[in-house]
Amino acid sequence: MYKKDGESYYIVDAHVALWDARPENQSNIHGKQFIDCFYDYHRNLSPESELWSYEEYLYYGGERLLKDLFVDGYVDHAIFQPARLGEFYRNGFGQTEEAFALAQRHPGKLTYNHNWDPRFGEAGLEQLRRDAERFGLKGAKLYTAEWHGDSRGYKLDDPWSYRYLEAAQELGITNIHIHKGPTIRPLDRDAFDVADVDKVATDFPELNFIIEHCGLPRLEDFCWIATQEPNVHAGLAVAMPFIHSRPRYFAEIIGELLYWLDEDRIQFSSDYALWTPKWLVEKFVDFQIPEDMTEYAPLTVAQKKKILGLNAAKMYGLEVPAHLDLVEPSVV
Repeated sequence: MYKKDGESYYIVDAHVALWDARPENQSNIHGKQFIDCFYDYHRNLSPESELWSYEEYLYYGGERLLKDLFVDGYVDHAIFQPARLGEFYRNGFGQTEEAFALAQRHPGKLTYNHNWDPRFGEAGLEQLRRDAERFGLKGAKLYTAEWHGDSRGYKLDDPWSYRYLEAAQELGITNIHIHKGPTIRPLDRDAFDVADVDKVATDFPELNFIIEHCGLPRLEDFCWIATQEPNVHAGLAVAMPFIHSRPRYFAEIIGELLYWLDEDRIQFSSDYALWTPKWLVEKFVDFQIPEDMTEYAPLTVAQKKKILGLNAAKMYGLEVPAHLDLVEPSVV
């Protein structure tokens, strides 16, 4: 919980990871390229006071995650969104066993989402069913640009992808988080294009599609899709740190999202450990649209409360203390 100026904010960090990018887990040069690109994002978009050393960035472990999120970072609940990257890392990038163990130890604070890749075909479908039962999955994180053998990405509307989405719907995995954002070396830019979101959102109206990184740098394309598909949501991972380095650009991002989607379909994320939540929460609560950007309405406290936690809490069925929730106006 974060308190400022007499207001209290329930915080859900809707996109966090526990990764291992140490050299002994890198399968090839691409593993190093990937984490180096992550570190460049961290180094170039963070305040100087928040910079980590490269060595601690490679692997930080569960205890530091708990401290950075729940002791120092104001977070009430966080959701793991792991990326596998099996072609780059021997034991995967996102650490399934360690992250799930943390979530089991702290069920009130952590939710574990898992991942799948439709290019694994029938065997992957069977694995998805086992994973859904073992992890009690409510959501999943998809990485359409991930490499698999000779393939350097897939589309959400591929036939096998539809099979997996159908299975997810049957299994009650209703929250589908999809990385559709900036390219990360060595992945291909076009594999993160948002166009395939349009079709699956139409064909699977009972699923929520949370587009992580809100489609950046394809914000306009994303907004035109999301405004006509009510089950498409915007995740603010990667967008958030521009609040420090490019505040007017961040004002444009949040202004466009609020215009096209409204405040009920936008979710805060630090994208930990790319960035830590403490300074992002503080800056967002203090942030206001510049007065000369008159095409956007000022941000309200209620909008900030929804974005910082209440939207994700509602999607995941999290219990929000009554004094931290919004009181909806009664209908006469």
